[in-house]
Amino acid sequence: MPETSRRGLLFGAAAVSTGALLTACTSNEPAKKETAADSAPAADNKPGKPVTIGFAGPQADHGWLNAINEQAKTRAEKYSEVTLDSTEGSNDTAAQIGQVETLINKKVDVLVILPADGKALTQVGLKAMRAGIPVINLDRVFADPQAYRCYIGGDNYGMGVSAGNYIGQKLKGKKNAKVVELAGIDGLELTQQRTKGFDDALKNYPNITKVARQAADFTVESGQAKMAQLLQAQSSFDALWNHDDDQGVGALRAIQQASRDEFLMVGGAGAKSAMDAIKAGNSVLKATVLYPPTMAASAIDLARALGQAKGISGMSELEIPASVTLYSAVVDQENVDQYLPTGFS
Repeated sequence: MPETSRRGLLFGAAAVSTGALLTACTSNEPAKKETAADSAPAADNKPGKPVTIGFAGPQADHGWLNAINEQAKTRAEKYSEVTLDSTEGSNDTAAQIGQVETLINKKVDVLVILPADGKALTQVGLKAMRAGIPVINLDRVFADPQAYRCYIGGDNYGMGVSAGNYIGQKLKGKKNAKVVELAGIDGLELTQQRTKGFDDALKNYPNITKVARQAADFTVESGQAKMAQLLQAQSSFDALWNHDDDQGVGALRAIQQASRDEFLMVGGAGAKSAMDAIKAGNSVLKATVLYPPTMAASAIDLARALGQAKGISGMSELEIPASVTLYSAVVDQENVDQYLPTGFS
């Protein structure tokens, strides 16, 4: 989790619906339940002045990243007064800088940016702010807080804590319990934060030892290969935490191929496929810890409120907050029906 987000407002924004920053909010349209993006907006339900929001999102080469783009688009379509000017989406920092500069030159009212690299795009964020265009910094934080008006993102450290505590409670009565971890890309700070949170939570359970850890690449193929290595090295263990549900698809394949079922598995991010498996109850996957792509819909809500000089409904402040950190809820068979609308493909 970025250090700047620790100073932010901690909301349970991962609950039931997209962008549910506050349950007291109302929408421009009647409430629906079909999709996660049908929840209430952050600001009030009164249409305001027209707002053009520039959106510079990621290249959709991962289920979660694709969901980010879809959430932003779907949310913007709810508002008759909002125009969304989206870039093509890129994981190349130079290309994305060029795209953001184009949006700045178009003089959009507000920018929502999920940077391919927060540090590398800090200067263009500063350029926008200095040009009088407020920036909503989504998920990957800029290196300088002056480069954005509001940061909104997930809680990577909190993901690890939630996973560790869930597993700890499930194994509370078991002596000499063993757990393994299938992490994400080790070079990323978010992976390091997820591992740290997990390790810190496990300190509360002296009966549990983490006996192995493998880093994968957030892909199905890497998940399968690295999980196979873990299974071969560990003849038995009691729980597995996998950082990412996309690579978890591969991990489950390896587990099935090895005919192993002596442990419980906790996933990460909140993919629909993971929630479906949890609901079916026919595999080792028993829970997933959310890292909600609904933050993109919330970013559009906040950008609209910012462009119309509104605060957040249900709060006393006249301005939107400087930082919002989404809560990493655990979804298991007991609450999966509640969270299914937020699952991404």
